[in-house]
Formats: sequence, structure tokens, C-alpha cells
Amino acid sequence: MSKKKDISLAILSGALLVLGFPPFELFPAAWIAIVPLLICLGGKGLKSAFFYGTITGFVYFIGTIYWVFNSVYFYGGLPVLLSLLAVVLLCLFYSVFIGIFALLFRFLSAHSRIPAAFIVPVLWVIVEYARTHIVIMGFPWSSLAYTHYKILPLIQIADITGVYGISFLIAAVNGAVFDVAVHWPKRANRMPLYDKWPIIGGVSFVSVIIAVSLVYGMWRLNVDEQGQIVRVSVIQGNFEQDKKWDPAYQREIIDTYKRLTLDVSAANPDLIVWPESALPFVFGRDEPFTSELLEFQKTIDAHLLFGSVAYKGISDGRYQLTNSAVLTSPSGEVLSTYDKMHLVPFGEYVPLRKMLPFIGKLVEAVGDFEKGEEYTVMATPKVRISSPICFEIIFPSLVRKFARNGADLIVTITNDAWFGRSPAPYQHFSMAVFRAVENRMPVVMSANTGISGFIDAKGRIIKTSDLFVEAVLTEDVIIKSFQRSFYSAYGDLFVFLCIISCVLMMANNIKPGEKDNKSNFSRNSFGRNW
Repeated sequence: MSKKKDISLAILSGALLVLGFPPFELFPAAWIAIVPLLICLGGKGLKSAFFYGTITGFVYFIGTIYWVFNSVYFYGGLPVLLSLLAVVLLCLFYSVFIGIFALLFRFLSAHSRIPAAFIVPVLWVIVEYARTHIVIMGFPWSSLAYTHYKILPLIQIADITGVYGISFLIAAVNGAVFDVAVHWPKRANRMPLYDKWPIIGGVSFVSVIIAVSLVYGMWRLNVDEQGQIVRVSVIQGNFEQDKKWDPAYQREIIDTYKRLTLDVSAANPDLIVWPESALPFVFGRDEPFTSELLEFQKTIDAHLLFGSVAYKGISDGRYQLTNSAVLTSPSGEVLSTYDKMHLVPFGEYVPLRKMLPFIGKLVEAVGDFEKGEEYTVMATPKVRISSPICFEIIFPSLVRKFARNGADLIVTITNDAWFGRSPAPYQHFSMAVFRAVENRMPVVMSANTGISGFIDAKGRIIKTSDLFVEAVLTEDVIIKSFQRSFYSAYGDLFVFLCIISCVLMMANNIKPGEKDNKSNFSRNSFGRNW
């Protein structure tokens, strides 16, 4: 196969992956998206496999996270060329993970008789998990499972396996398609039985796990949900990012949230939610505005949860500030505060500041935010609330720790004005669906400009707002008595099983003295024509 054709196949894989995510949402594309990449790896050495995998990864990520440009250029103040460079470097960094996937797949598939239907999903889950948890730059955006956020029967197993289980299913189908398309020649009737069994076994394996997942999903969807009803209202103020900290708009922002809140109070909500950084002042530091807010709270017969920059004191001559969620009572008392723990690198703090003194932040605030230290669960008489802030909702292990601490409702507040009119707000909301299913908890999302909305404990999207409009949404949310899902209780056991499987496969096929050459790669594999 020519190099030009190989590159085309690698690009095709990346493009098919992109089509599965919002705004396209062509989820069937995900079932075959990895296949072109696997085909082009045939006969390649490990370096070439890494190269083609990286090409796929770059197309994949540039097509799904290009909106980062909007944040760093329009609101970060970087010149256009530097903004483009930042996006390219970010996508190249994450594409390395797909390159590693391709390298490992090439090695294992060429040294063993294990079908791709098993190798592909195991490796894919591991690289997704690594991309989530890598130090500083962990960023699980665009995980394969998120292409299926609307396919409710299939995603219910996330309460056992987490989001990684759905990525496993999709990647396993890709592997099975590859096994059949490449390793089952037209002259199949003359293929030795020795070569048929891995393919038959792989297809059978995929068929069984898909069937079991669908049966489990249909059962879960038909389980009757009973519990206490909590009425929640979400306020979407709709302020563009460049207005958030402009003193000229300070009074307008405060009055808008007060007006919308008074409008919704007639619906008698138990809880009213304002988005991340809703307050255009530092709560606890700017006394007149802080007092005004707490006095206003006394005029509404509901608890209020809002996002704000919060003042924690002065250390070493500078303000200690946090990106926080604050819960207040109908009497104007501050009941609880959660300080964001997973800060955005270069947005909310500068990592390795001493090594990178020339890099500024992309937010308009004084100094870096301080990192929170506790998985705070906020309590009202009716509900115990976890409040992951902004992109914290995309980290499965972070959200489940709130569940383990006793939360029974997830209220995520965010400021998606950073994203502009891009697919990012839709992608962000789609990921919240999986946090609901994983933990069997409703999710309420309050965004500054959208998407705001409600998701029930089965992942069904109940109600959403549009982008860049004022919105007030009210919904009765079913709160079940505290009962942790398997995933909430035990975490990523499924991923660790994949890691163990990978280690065993590698240990069984690494032989002393073997070299990276194409002759070795064709010696033991069942696909002699690949």
C-alpha cells in the first residue's frame, strides 16, 4: 500500500471519529471509525504505526476541540498566530495517545493470535484513561463513548463500568469489523480452521457483550423511579465573556440575575441555581455587593446556589481567591462553599510558573486561583448537593467521589461563554449525561450562556436552553434515597481489568532478542495477508 493511501486512511479514521460528536452526531460512524487506521497499519513497523496513529489523532482532536482557539484568541488576548499555534500544539499532544494506541495494536496483533475485537477495545480504554489522568494536562474531552450520549439502552452499563465501558463496546465493534474485513478473504472456504477460530471468537465476543449490554440497558430504563421531589430552577443570565468583569456592566449583571430570580420565585422552587462566576464581584471581599446579595436572598423563599470568585484572605502580600460554588439559605445565611479542585491549566492557574514565567493566564483575575481541597457536599433539608464546576463534570472519577460522600444530586455550574458559538457547549452537556448514568443521580446544569438543562438518573435529557439567550428553566427532580451505584462505590475497576489484560498480552508476546522488523510481525499473527 502506498504511503499516500496510508495517510488517506489515517485521515479518514480521524474524520469518521469527528462525525460522531456534536454538532454532527452521526453516531454510527463511530462503529467503523477506527477501521481505516487499523487497515493502514498492515505491514508497518512500530515507528510507522505511531506516525499513522498520530495523524488520525490530530484530525480527531482538531475536529473536536478546535474551539479552544475561540477562548485563547477572543478572550485570552493572544495574537492569531499564537492562538493557532496553541491549538495545533494541544491537538498534537493528545494525538500522541492515538499514536501509542496504534503502536501497541500493531505489536500485539502481529505477535499473537488474539483477535482485534479484543485487542482494540482494551488498548483504546487504556489510552483514554491515560489521557484523563495524565499530570497537569489531563483532558478527557472527545472520549469515544460520548458519541452515544443519546443511545440510552447502550449506555446504562456506565453505572458499572463507567464511561470507559461504552468506549470499550464501540472500539470492540471496530475490531470485529476489521477482523472480518481484513482477515476473512473471499476464499474463506479454503481458510484453515486454525485461522478461522480467532475471527469467529472475536465476533462472538462482541455480539455477546453488545447483547448483554442492551438487555441490561432496557431493564434499567424500565425500572420505576421513585423518590422525593425537589423543584429546581436554573437561571441563565446570558453575558458574553468580555462583559463579565467589565465594571460598566456590573450593575446590569447583578440586576439581571435578581430580576430573573424574582420571575421564577412564583414557581415555588426549593433550589435556584445561578451559573459559574455569576457574580461580577469577589464574594466576601466586596462588602456592599456581598451584603446586597444576602439581603436579596431573604426576599425569595428558596435556597440559592451560585458561582462566584470567593475571597479567602491574604498570603504573601496577595489575595487568596477561589473559583467557588456557594449555597445560601432562604434567611440569607451562607450554608456551604465548594472550592473548585481541578483548575484549568493556563486558564485558572499557571503550572510550572517558575519554568514558564513568560506565560500569562487567560482569565481576568488577580493572581492564580487557589485549589480546593475537599469534595464538599452541600445540604438542604430536602437534598444533598455536589457541585462540580465547569469542566470538572467531564472527569468521571472526580464526580463519583462526591457520590461516595453522600450527594444525591449533581448541580454543575459553568461559564461556557468562553466557547462562543461552537460545538463545545453541546459537547460539554453531552458528557454530563454519563455522569448521571454512572452515579444514578440527576444532573442539573446551569450555564452562563447555555447549554443549561436537566438530565435524569437514567441519562434522559429532560429540558435544555438555547445558546446566547436569557433563560429560566424549572423542573421537578426525583431524588432517590442515598444508594451508590457500583461505579460510584468501586470506581474504575473495569479499566484496571483492561490494564491487566494488556500487561498479560504484552508479557506473553515479548520475547528476548526480537527486533522491530516486518518479518517478525508476520510470523505469528493469524492474519497472514495483512
